[in-house]
This record gives sequence, C-alpha cells and structure tokens, in this order.
Amino acid sequence: MKAALIGAGSRGMFAYGAYALKHPNEIQFIAVADSNEEKRTHFAHLHAIPTAQQYTHWDDLLAKPKLCDTLFICTQDTDHYEPVMKAMQAGYDIVLEKPMSPDPLETLRLAEEAERLGCGLTVCHVLRYDLYFNTLKKLVDRKEIGDLVSIQWSENIGYWHFAHSFVRGNWRKTSSSSAMILAKCCHDLDLIQWLAGGQCTSVSSFGELSYFRERHAPLGSTDRCTDGCAVEPDCPYSALKLYYNDSNSWPQDVVSLQNDLPTRWKALQEGPYGRCVFRCDNDVVDHQAVNMQFDNGVTVSFNISAFSSEITRTFKIMGTLGEITGHRKSGELEIVLFNGQKERIIPASVEGGHGGADTMLMREIVRRHDNPSTQSEPSRSSGMVSAESHLIAFAAEHSRLTGENVRMEEFVQQLRRQVEGGSRDEEGGGQAIDGTNNNFK
Repeated sequence: MKAALIGAGSRGMFAYGAYALKHPNEIQFIAVADSNEEKRTHFAHLHAIPTAQQYTHWDDLLAKPKLCDTLFICTQDTDHYEPVMKAMQAGYDIVLEKPMSPDPLETLRLAEEAERLGCGLTVCHVLRYDLYFNTLKKLVDRKEIGDLVSIQWSENIGYWHFAHSFVRGNWRKTSSSSAMILAKCCHDLDLIQWLAGGQCTSVSSFGELSYFRERHAPLGSTDRCTDGCAVEPDCPYSALKLYYNDSNSWPQDVVSLQNDLPTRWKALQEGPYGRCVFRCDNDVVDHQAVNMQFDNGVTVSFNISAFSSEITRTFKIMGTLGEITGHRKSGELEIVLFNGQKERIIPASVEGGHGGADTMLMREIVRRHDNPSTQSEPSRSSGMVSAESHLIAFAAEHSRLTGENVRMEEFVQQLRRQVEGGSRDEEGGGQAIDGTNNNFK
C-alpha cells in the first residue's frame, strides 16, 4: 500500500509512520508535506522519500497528479478542513487525525462531502479498534448485564499529561486548536455513543479552568523552569524533570527530535515546553462534567479531569442484571451480576500506542486496501459516524458556555440550516450539501 503524509508531527511521525517502518511489506510512505523543515526532512529520511516528493505545504502536494491511494492528514486541528476537502475532490481516500475540525459546520461538511463523493474517510478514533473496548462492546451487546441503563465514565488525563498537552502544548488554546472536550475527549464521546447504542438527545455540561493560572504561581517561581526557579526541585510540573533527559520517546520527542542534552536544554529555554505552567497563555478547561440522555433511555455521566495521578479511562457500565467496571490501564474488565456471579476478563492486547489501538487501526486500513470486497463498506470510524460524536462535544461546549441544556435535534437542525445556506456560497457549485441527508438525527 502506498501512502502520503500531510503533517509530520507526533501522530504522523510516531504512530502511523512508525507502523510503516515496522511493516514495510504492508505500507510505504512515498511523499510528505510539512512546513517544519526539521520534521519534514526527518520523516523523509526515515522513509527514504526523495527530495522531489517532499513538500513545504500541503497545497503543493495536492497540486500534483494523484500520488497514491491513501493520504494521511495529521495537521493541527484548525488545519484539517481545507486539505481534506481538496484531497477528497482529488480522489484520495483519507485517514484523518481527530478531531475532524474545531468548527461544527466544517465537521458536517466534511462528513457529507465524503458521503457525496463516495470517498473513504476514516477518522482516527483509534479506540474503536482497541481490543479492550471491542470486548466491552461485545459484552454490552450480548446483554451480559441485561439491558443497558446507565454509564459512568471518567477520563483521567493525568496531571503531567494535561500540563504537557493542554497548558504548554499545542492544545492549550481554544482559538488555535479546539475546546478540550473535543481535542481530548472526542475519543470518549465516540466510545460512549458506540456503547450506548442510541442517539444522544440531550446534553448539559459544566467546567472551567481553575488551577493553571498565574495567581496560583508559587512564590519564587520564574517564567521558565530553566531560569533558576526556586521551587523547581519540588514542583510536580517541572519541565526539567519531565523533559531534560536523553529519551527519544513521547513526550520528550515533542520538545526536540534530537535527544542530546544541549539541544533539549535550548528547546526548553526557547520553546513552549520550558514555560512555567502557571504563566502560559492557556485557556482550555482543566476539569469538566457532561451529562447525556439517549433516545433508548440510557443516561451517561462523563467526568474529565487534569487532576489525576494515573493516565487512564475508568468506567462503570450498569445494566438491569449487573454491572461491568473497567480500568483501561490495568487491562481488566470485571462483570458483577446481581445473582452473585463474578467474572474477571483480560482482553488480548497488541503492541502500539493507545493500548495497541494505533496498531489495530493501521491493520484495518491496510486490510481494507488489500481486500477490494471491503472497500465499499463504511469504515468503523467513518466521517459520518465520527461527526455524530463530534456534535455531542460541540453541544457540551455550548452548554458549558451558556448554561443551557442542549436539545440535540434542535442544535443539529440549526447547524444544518447554516450548512445548507453556506453550501450555496462554496466554491464549486454548492452541490456538496443539499439538505437531504438524514444521517444526522
């Protein structure tokens, strides 16, 4: 399978690109586009991509005749819409890093344009491919705990992970990325929707940025951890503790691709990851709660927090005959039935990021490419399926900001009116969206 990459960042380089290096008989990257010269040339070196197939901008790559069957688009959240639209119109199948877009109108347009063109658009909701969550889904669908009634779900982001990605990192500001509920938790909302087995009808949400603000900066702290901060040795968010080492793994490889200490120190002195977590320009929430009602009667309580020691998802799935509890990091599921029966299940696992889910997604992409009979089937995480859970995220953020309980049908209808109005002004005649698609309910 031949593929090209737009956006040689952490996901493109170390998740999907790494799979190709381990499985060269399955997939080969033949072109790359990235405005960052270091990342672009490093990816090209790893994959033996000639200079002629290295592009500084995605537009340059898409201006060429179609290079391969599949295009991986792993740019930043706000840079998804245009390259995906142009790539679909050029005839590429797309593997798109989540979220689809931080704009609900763009999200709807991407999903419906893929349907109109018959384009293979796979969104990297990789946890749908995780053997652990697939086992959970089978247990729920087989009614091992009776009829599903309610779900308690927690996204424990982890104190240092939150500081890395959502205080110092690329997803710290809503204006340059997206709201945290979308950037981090569209995975969770996708899984919740999948498990609930119905349409979400109502959403309410509360949350705020409470802690990572300048007013909480300790006495004696400095703008950067490299500036002789008096509290750095005891600070749990110390950039020196987290990044100043010769590791070439995540998250250190995000700070600098080169892992020698002088390069790493320079990156901490000059780049975003050396800043004090209380003196950054972040504005996304550090904790949020979302309540959901589904049309089949299932209710969901979803909690997101930066303030956890572990980085993992935990949950309790409650049915009429029993409950299933899970702790993703431990890799275990426990079924407790009300008749006293108990069972502990440890699903199979594979090597790779997101508990092996990155590997399973890549296997599925390669399988679909190699087996023509499966190419007409919708992807497990198609644009249309993924857009539905994105809309829950947009509704949750609307509720958080306004204090309203959001009725999903009204929310989507309002968006659709805007989409249909905007489609008439789109380049190319406006037939992408005609208002007849009823997949969004």
